[in-house]
Amino acid sequence: MALYVQKYGGTSVGSIERIEAVAQRVKCTRDNGHQVVVVVSAMSGETNRLLGIAKDLDDSASRREIDVLIATGEQVTAALLSIALQKIGVDAVSMTGDQVQLKTDSRHGKARIQCVETENIQRQLDNDNVIVVAGFQGRDEDNNITTLGRGGSDTTAVAIAAALKADECQIYTDVNGVYTTDPRVEPRARKLDHITFEEMLEMASLGAKVLQIRSVEYAGKYNVPLRVLSSFEEGTGTLISYEDVKMESTVISGIAFNRDEASLTISGVPDKPLTAANILTPIGDADIDVDVIVQNSHGSDGLIDLTFTVHRDDYRAARKLLEHTCTELSAKDVQGNDRIAKISVVGVGMWNHPGVAKTMFETLGNEGINIQLISTSEIKISVIVDEKYLELGVRALHSAFGLAADENCVN
Repeated sequence: MALYVQKYGGTSVGSIERIEAVAQRVKCTRDNGHQVVVVVSAMSGETNRLLGIAKDLDDSASRREIDVLIATGEQVTAALLSIALQKIGVDAVSMTGDQVQLKTDSRHGKARIQCVETENIQRQLDNDNVIVVAGFQGRDEDNNITTLGRGGSDTTAVAIAAALKADECQIYTDVNGVYTTDPRVEPRARKLDHITFEEMLEMASLGAKVLQIRSVEYAGKYNVPLRVLSSFEEGTGTLISYEDVKMESTVISGIAFNRDEASLTISGVPDKPLTAANILTPIGDADIDVDVIVQNSHGSDGLIDLTFTVHRDDYRAARKLLEHTCTELSAKDVQGNDRIAKISVVGVGMWNHPGVAKTMFETLGNEGINIQLISTSEIKISVIVDEKYLELGVRALHSAFGLAADENCVN
C-alpha cells in the first residue's frame, strides 16, 4: 500500500462534471489499495471572480481581507469533491488549510509555508478516509488566514507530501507531462518520461508553465518525487526526481522560453566599488526581480555600462527608478527595450559535454537571430533576443539538439 498526494487544478475541477470525473480517478487509486490525500484549487475562474467583486467594492482593499475572501474558492472545491466521493461510496472528509494546520508567515497574498502538522491528517487516514484539502491557504501565528500566491496549491500538495513522507506527489493538470518545449510553439515537442529536480527548477524559472517554481523548490529540498499527469487522459506522465540513470547520454533535456522580458541599460557610470549595488538596490527595494546582469567597461575613461533584465510588467517602474539613479550617479543616460524574449537550453548533462554553447550560438546565428545578452549556469544557457525571433529560435534549437519526437533522441 502506497500513500499518494494528488493535486487537481482549476481546469481539472472546472465544472460539476469534471469534479465527478476527479472523484472517479481518486476512487480508482483508492480501490487499488492506496491511501490518498487530495489537494484542490478553486474552480476555473473563481479566484478572478472573487477578486473582481472585491475590486468593484474597494480597489484598495486590505490584503488580509482579500486572503479571507479568495481562500473560499478552494474550500468550495474541497467540499464539492468530498460530496462527489461520498456519493460513489468513498469515505471522504474535506479540510481547510487551518484544519490541516499548515502554518505560514504573515505575508498576505504570497505567504511561505513554515511547517505542516500531520496529526489531523494522519488521524483521518487511520480512519480509512480520503482527505480533500483546500490548497493555496494556511494560517499565520496570529491566526490570520493567508494565501500562498500563484501556484500555491501545487506548493500545498508538495508540503503535505513531504510532511507525510508520501510515496509520490502527483500533480494533475491539463497537460500529460513535461515536454521538451511548449508544443504550441514546436508541434514536434516530445514528452519526457523523467526529468531531474535541477532541470525542472531551471525550466520553471525560465518560463515553463507546467509547475510553479516554489513547488519544485520545495520538492527538491525534501526529496519528494513529483509526477505531472493529465486529468483528461490516461498515462504515466513525467516523473521529477533526483535520480537520472540516463544523465550521461542526455545533454539537453528541453528548451524553455519567456516572452515577458524587458531590458534596461544605464550608460556612463563611474567604475568604482558599490556602483552595481547603488544601481540595483533601489530596484530590489521596490520588490522587482532582476534576472540577467551584464557589465561592460569603456576602458581607459573609467566608466561602465550596466544592463539587466526584469519582467515586462515591472519595466516602467524599474525604468523610473533607474532614471533617478542615473541623475544621482551623474551617469550618461538610460535606455530600455520591452520587446525582448529569453530562450534557454537546459540539461544536467551539459556540464561535461563541451560544445553546447557553440551549437546554440551557431544555430541562432544561422537563422539571422542576434544575441543581445547571455547568461549561464552549470545546466543552462540563456540568451536574450528580439521578441519577434522567439518562436523561430525555439524551433531551430529544438531541432539542433535532436529533441523532436521523431528524432529518436535518448531521454
